Amino acid sequence: MNTRAAQLKAFDRLLTIMDELREKCPWDKKQTMESLRHLTIEETYELADAILDNDLDEVRKELGDVLLHIVFYAKIGSETDHFDIADVCNGISEKLIHRHPHIYGDLSVDSAEEVQQNWEQIKLKEGKKSVLEGVPNGLPAVVKANRIQDKVAGIGFDWEKPEQVWEKVQEELGELQEEVSNGSPDRVASEFGDVLFSMINYARFLGVNPENALERTNKKFIKRFQYLEEKAKDMDKELKDMTLDEMNVFWNEAKTR
Repeated sequence: MNTRAAQLKAFDRLLTIMDELREKCPWDKKQTMESLRHLTIEETYELADAILDNDLDEVRKELGDVLLHIVFYAKIGSETDHFDIADVCNGISEKLIHRHPHIYGDLSVDSAEEVQQNWEQIKLKEGKKSVLEGVPNGLPAVVKANRIQDKVAGIGFDWEKPEQVWEKVQEELGELQEEVSNGSPDRVASEFGDVLFSMINYARFLGVNPENALERTNKKFIKRFQYLEEKAKDMDKELKDMTLDEMNVFWNEAKTR
């Protein structure tokens, strides 16, 4: 691993390159925070993919892309004298110190759960009107539900045991089935949302990140289906012309692989 001096030198090199690109490169010169926004979101998802794939070399590369965007935003901010990279680093450092009184103060905690509860209490003292204030509106629904539940649990609004949450899941499933039999499409959608929300809550009690779990299943399904497509191609067949039993043979082969 690199020394701290080498790390600082590498960061300084990146800052210098960013200065040069902003001054000399036509594409970099024309970028704004708004034009970079969708690219930043894309880079973040690429980092998330690499993490799920456990591809550490790719994680390193994607972290570089994300870091570039952070430096880019800070460079743009410095051009209007609003903030620079030092302000960004100092701001997050001060926040971390303030929100970790068990490290930088005299508070004593015994668990990660206590740290989380204290974190939410500190944010309320900082002037936030709601513990849910920091949940971005634009988050994907699964991630958003998970963050909502994390945050309210941080101030003690939570179930005590996983068994209680599972009972809630079963209750919501029963209500969904009732609406499927008797209700309107709108009521079915509402109850389906309740089932998903309760399942996400149950995942939290199991120590499972629901977004990551679902994405792993997505990737697994894609690999198996693409295997099925390859086998159909080898047989000079179209999937639409195969029976379900024929497709299941190759699907099961994909599972054993």
